[in-house]
Amino acid sequence: MKLQAISPIFVLGSLLFLLLCFHNPTSVTAQEVEDESEFDYGEGSEKGPHRWGELKKEWAACKNGEMQSPIDMCNQRVKIILRKRELKRDYKPANALLKNRGHDISLQWELGEAGSIKINGTNYLLQQGHWHSPSEHSINGRRYDMELHLVHVSPDSRVKNKIAVIGVLYKIGRPDAFLSQLLKNISSIADTKEESDMGVVDPREIKLGGKKYYRYMGSLTVPPCTEGVIWTISKKVRTVSKEQVHLLREAVHDYAEMNARPLQAINGRDIQLYGQ
Repeated sequence: MKLQAISPIFVLGSLLFLLLCFHNPTSVTAQEVEDESEFDYGEGSEKGPHRWGELKKEWAACKNGEMQSPIDMCNQRVKIILRKRELKRDYKPANALLKNRGHDISLQWELGEAGSIKINGTNYLLQQGHWHSPSEHSINGRRYDMELHLVHVSPDSRVKNKIAVIGVLYKIGRPDAFLSQLLKNISSIADTKEESDMGVVDPREIKLGGKKYYRYMGSLTVPPCTEGVIWTISKKVRTVSKEQVHLLREAVHDYAEMNARPLQAINGRDIQLYGQ
């Protein structure tokens, strides 16, 4: 039997088909900008927060979005939900990478390896955690000394809101035990663009505190300011030492020592408080 020659066009078409089929859009959906040279936090800077939405057309939501984060959780705006709805975390130990992204320090796990949270019946896989100082969100007008963001992504293509972030606020006091485990590695990548292999890190050791939390719909707090993010902010304010906050500020690049985005307009959004 005579074999027919395979057309190069057919081969190219097949490769493109496979790439489209096996490409996971989830990793793109929750992608924050990694190249910190593209934006900064300077109040009067040409690349500062008030200009983010003008720097790239893909970042237009930073300027024109109606559901932007962070916000202030003022008592007058909050709707108290009397029934309890405990946040279900199903985390597990997994290999992690500590990365200095210039604008923050990020602890990253392979998607799905470190477990998930469940919100309204949907599983969101833990992707990474990073720190802002001072805090980005505020409660009754008060901004705290630090905020941790735990970013999760849903792999379910049917889910409309693909990203869920847990926020934990900190004030100066006793050292944070989880952050203490990372201090040596953070020091080793200070003011660089390097990474540090952390080995196995257990996200269950990140303490949220009480069972009360705020919930609202918002966005990523760095470009591209993607909206449709489900925010869960723990009401309990935990503690962090001055030395820990100082190290995080010294580790990032100079412009990001204060890496908190200004508060954004509420625009009539609901803010719910669970766990009364």
